[in-house]
Amino acid sequence: MKLDDKGILIVISGPSGVGKGTVRSALFQMGGHDLVYSISMTTRKPRVNEVHGREYYFVSHEEFENYIEEGKMLEYAEFVDHYYGTPYDKVKQQLDSGKEVVLEIEVQGASQVREKMKDAILIFIAPPSMEDLYKRLTTRGTESQEVIQARIEKAKREINLAYMYDYIVVNDTVENAADKIMAIIRAEHAKVERTIHKYKEMLEVNK
Repeated sequence: MKLDDKGILIVISGPSGVGKGTVRSALFQMGGHDLVYSISMTTRKPRVNEVHGREYYFVSHEEFENYIEEGKMLEYAEFVDHYYGTPYDKVKQQLDSGKEVVLEIEVQGASQVREKMKDAILIFIAPPSMEDLYKRLTTRGTESQEVIQARIEKAKREINLAYMYDYIVVNDTVENAADKIMAIIRAEHAKVERTIHKYKEMLEVNK
């Protein structure tokens, strides 16, 4: 029995190559219709086969900056002359409907979410070891040794910021990591601060 009818915002971050996307996909297979993926907004042009409202919300530079000025962005960043970010109204709409919203973003974006939504759950996906992360990056075969080394150094800096998260989940296997995240979501829904008001209301009705 789920006492609170509002969804939870789950923020997933972690170093490049740690398997965030793969874990998220496994989590969605496990979580059914209650889980929704937060679609980001961007000012870049859509690529072939990309659809507005599916891969991204594609908007103009001016429209994105209006969102920023009006405080409507949950988090955002600028990369290669384009903005990327999460519109707050889209997330709130899903949460109010009882959906668990999963947001997969960089560490910088996660810190912005923490400032604006105190009840969001921040989960850091960590590699079993730096050697394992190096192996994963190398196995992809898509980047030079210099780029891989730069990603390793960035990963070390990001791991040092894991203290600001609520949970650290080690991606030893995809199934284990997804299972742990699902357990976290269920446990969060049982927390007193999320359920006590609804429970008291229920007891009043049944008097």
